[in-house]
Amino acid sequence: MNDKTPFRRFFLTVILMGLGALVAACGGPTPYGGANEQGYGYSETRIEKNRYRVKFSGNSLTARETVENYLLYRSAELTKQSGYDYFVIETRATDKDTYYRSTFEDYPGYGFYYHRFPYHRHGYGASVSTTTRAVTRYTAYADIVMFKGVKDDRDVKAFDAQDVIEWLGPRIRRPQPQG
Repeated sequence: MNDKTPFRRFFLTVILMGLGALVAACGGPTPYGGANEQGYGYSETRIEKNRYRVKFSGNSLTARETVENYLLYRSAELTKQSGYDYFVIETRATDKDTYYRSTFEDYPGYGFYYHRFPYHRHGYGASVSTTTRAVTRYTAYADIVMFKGVKDDRDVKAFDAQDVIEWLGPRIRRPQPQG
């Protein structure tokens, strides 16, 4: 091992950390839109003429409240697009999926730490610290029935589609245009 190896390792670590920060900065909470390749976003299944099952899945950076708001917003949008005025939520649930992610770090200049998932190996005298954090994603589901006319204000499961769009609209984060 020559005396340039620790410097190269340190330089490579700095570059990789910078790239990681860049990737993290480009990411963010799941924007409002149809489900993407990873399954994040909204989707719906028509069950009957005026009945749908609606779903919104967020990534690990999307708060539970955001996922649930986007589900309501999509339900309202779908109701208007289908020619109805309000919808009633028959069933509703939010699933929480938590897993744990670990990162490993060595101390540059003393021993070595080589890792290529899933293999890793330690050199002589290598010191390693491990950080583990919980990663949580939420998915909200609802079965909705759509109706024409004025909703009964006493029905707490009924939502006026236009009101939901007006009240939640300012909170909706749409995808940024590519280009």
